[in-house]
Amino acid sequence: MVESKKTLFKILKITGITFVISLLLLIILPIIFADTITQKVKVLANESLEGELNFKDSNLSFFTHFPSLTLTLDEFSLNGSAPFKNESLLTAKEIGFGIDIPSMLFGSEAQIDKIFIENAKINVQVNNKGEANYNVYKSTATTTSSDKSASLNLKSILIENSEIIYNDVSTKMLIDAKGFNYKGKGNLLRVDFSLTTSANIENLSLTYDQNEYLKNKKVKADLITKINTNSLAFIFEKNDLTINKLPVEFKGYFNFLSNGYDMDFNLKTENSNLEDLFTALPAEYISWKSETQMKGTTSASFSLKGKYIASENLSPNVEFKINVRDGFVKNNKAPFPIENIYLNLETQLPNLDINQLKVQLDSLYFDVNKNKLSAILKSEGFGKKINIDTKVKSKIDLKTLSDALQIPNMKITGNLDTDIVSKGIYNAEEKKFPITKGYFNLSNGSLKTTYYPKPIEKINFKADLNCPTSAFKDASLKISPATFTFENEPFTLNASFKDFSDLNYDVQAKGIINLTPIYKVFAKKGLGLNGIIKADVSLIGKQSDASKGKYQNLKNSGTLDLTKIQTTSELLPKPFLIEKGLFTFNQEKMNFSDFRGKYGASDITMNGYVLNVINYYLSEKETLKGNFSLQSNYMNINEFMPTETTKSEETSTSTAVSGVIEIPTNLDVTIKTLVKKVTYDDLVIENLGGIIQMQNGVASLKNGTLGIIGATANMNGTYKNEGNEKAYFDYNIKANDFDVKRAYNEIKLFKEIVTAAENAEGIISLDYAIKGVLNNQMEPVMPSLEGKGTLSVKQVKMKGFKLLNTVASRTENPDIKDPDITKVDIKSTIKNNILTIERFKFKVSGFRLRFEGQSSLDGNLNLKMRVGLPPLGIIGIPIKVTGNQENPEINIGKKSEDLEETIYEDGVTPINAPVKSDSIPKPVVPVEKVE
Repeated sequence: MVESKKTLFKILKITGITFVISLLLLIILPIIFADTITQKVKVLANESLEGELNFKDSNLSFFTHFPSLTLTLDEFSLNGSAPFKNESLLTAKEIGFGIDIPSMLFGSEAQIDKIFIENAKINVQVNNKGEANYNVYKSTATTTSSDKSASLNLKSILIENSEIIYNDVSTKMLIDAKGFNYKGKGNLLRVDFSLTTSANIENLSLTYDQNEYLKNKKVKADLITKINTNSLAFIFEKNDLTINKLPVEFKGYFNFLSNGYDMDFNLKTENSNLEDLFTALPAEYISWKSETQMKGTTSASFSLKGKYIASENLSPNVEFKINVRDGFVKNNKAPFPIENIYLNLETQLPNLDINQLKVQLDSLYFDVNKNKLSAILKSEGFGKKINIDTKVKSKIDLKTLSDALQIPNMKITGNLDTDIVSKGIYNAEEKKFPITKGYFNLSNGSLKTTYYPKPIEKINFKADLNCPTSAFKDASLKISPATFTFENEPFTLNASFKDFSDLNYDVQAKGIINLTPIYKVFAKKGLGLNGIIKADVSLIGKQSDASKGKYQNLKNSGTLDLTKIQTTSELLPKPFLIEKGLFTFNQEKMNFSDFRGKYGASDITMNGYVLNVINYYLSEKETLKGNFSLQSNYMNINEFMPTETTKSEETSTSTAVSGVIEIPTNLDVTIKTLVKKVTYDDLVIENLGGIIQMQNGVASLKNGTLGIIGATANMNGTYKNEGNEKAYFDYNIKANDFDVKRAYNEIKLFKEIVTAAENAEGIISLDYAIKGVLNNQMEPVMPSLEGKGTLSVKQVKMKGFKLLNTVASRTENPDIKDPDITKVDIKSTIKNNILTIERFKFKVSGFRLRFEGQSSLDGNLNLKMRVGLPPLGIIGIPIKVTGNQENPEINIGKKSEDLEETIYEDGVTPINAPVKSDSIPKPVVPVEKVE
């Protein structure tokens, strides 16, 4: 008995000692190794990561995520890769790294086998060029030291209560997952490994092209993903999702390419309840659904397959299918249900190209209190060419349908009677039209939304469309009448269109349209429209008569009176306001009378006319012709520049110009201008006048005059854009007697090219021709510039000119310091980033100076001088000048080497515009070397 007690005591003693020692180790080990492991993690981060990594404090403990020894970094942040190096990729209240203890104690490196992330924000950004901020891992990184500091051998990842934002501007996709919880495990050190994960998302939102498809949806997911770390390929083997109540199966793969993505996503749900499908719809329908009974079964699938490579204009193919059987929808407020719902729909969008859209609606059918709608639609193509086969037939009381659906924010009434059959090809270029017969009648209609308190009422619309053959010439459309009343103002439209190959039109419109409340009824995010249009128009004629100049056959008359028309758009930096404008139709002309507009701080008054208006709107091939006079007291060109909105993790900011000004190719318009004051960049111009012509995508300025820096200049020029990223310009200027000091201070381009004029004072004249390329910031690309001309010096003091002052010091001739230069013509050429100055001579205090050479537009020098000594300059000192304009290197001697040219690879495309050929600079011959 005594022995057994002793044995038990020994066991308890050993156990107690072991426990105490273990507890001490749990406390002591983190203290001993804390600094060492923290330093090793820093070394690992510096060697493996491109982005900047920061944290406030670190803590090593067994108790944070017991039993793992965890290095916790507080207030952790990791910035993204270029071009997002100043924006956060990952921020977290704390992030923990689980340390493999045997590797720490006995190995040459400390292995990180777990990652714990809490209360984090993961901000993934991709710009419109496809450049992403998540490329922070250096895949080719090697350890520089002989002993490795740490390695990543992850066995699990745990993310709790975090948010993930994926904002891909190039694909117009935005995903925001809040309340993100994630558990993953797998041998992440292998090249190929399977990752078994589970994820819960409290609020998932998905937006594509500014349209919300999911908003605040709860998602559960159990996933098995195969990952190849060499190719960054993800294979989604088994993925069971639940979006609110809708079960979804997800399979496919996703590969990161060097210039894009390769993907194959497949989502489907089979034999689901119709009610569960509606739980996955946008949030605005949730309240409606809670008051609605639903029955029926549905199956749906979605696939996204192919490569997305923006630089090669490649996009994946999209396919969507859905069918509904025995559908039943009954809102509690509706007297009748929508029943017998039957739907078969399949759509395909190859290469995300809307012109290749395929739609196959095999059948759509439902009835509401004996009101029926049935439809089939098969189509391929969009816009200019479409192959269509459709039948639509309905007799519906829209009030009954509206009550049954209880669509949020909208009430409609009226009787809709439709019977349309159409089959064939619509091709505008080949003058083909599908064989069509049908009508669309809406009577006694009204529309009211929550966006405006009063409805649009007394809506009547009767349209008959007929084409007995497949020829454009046999197609006809008659609208008689289209009427509505809004805010007690009636509007009536009657129109007839015959022979679409040579359109015979008869349009009568009369009434007042108050755009402000009407637009609120149809409010659309990102756009705005206000103002009043008073119409009294009669347009009767034939398209060919207008094209051939048989204006006597046209009977176009009437007026459109515009008042306070204001448009706003996300595409425009500022709203455009037409304060007042009267358009008068008279045969082929549409006259502008006292057209007054404002854009930002700019004001415009315009009078004139345009020709071929109807043809221009009917066909993209037709050219709009016009002649205007434009006057303005002030115009700020900077306000017209397109801008690009970029989103960081906290704010949205509008940056400077992104894209050149684009000139439409189907304009032939002449504008005689007189603008009292113009601001462009930081340049102020006064009394800008001249004739601006826009023709075939080229804008030209003829006989232009302007007041600039106290002088008057004459100029001619042309401008032509190539897409929205590049433009060409060709410009001639002749300016007499302007102040060189003001030119340097006020003209940015003069400062960049003639940097030596920084401290010059005096009067000069300029006669110069220059052409080149503008980038998408509307700034000149320096290597593209080609120029030729003369700078005439009337009287200039080269005060503080480093070059001559250094020469004065080296040659011990102080008289040539800060020289006065009088009556000298300096001829030069510009090409391949080099300004070449032809030889010129001038006198300074009895010295005869000769000057020639090259200066790069970057400021590098290759100049040759000769200082002729008094009295006759027969004896001279040869000097070569190298270095740059800030630090010129002066040496006695003749030998010099040409500066290296920078060739603009794309070349400078000539612009077909009326510019004299002798104004185009010829190739520059380098300065001859003096032996």
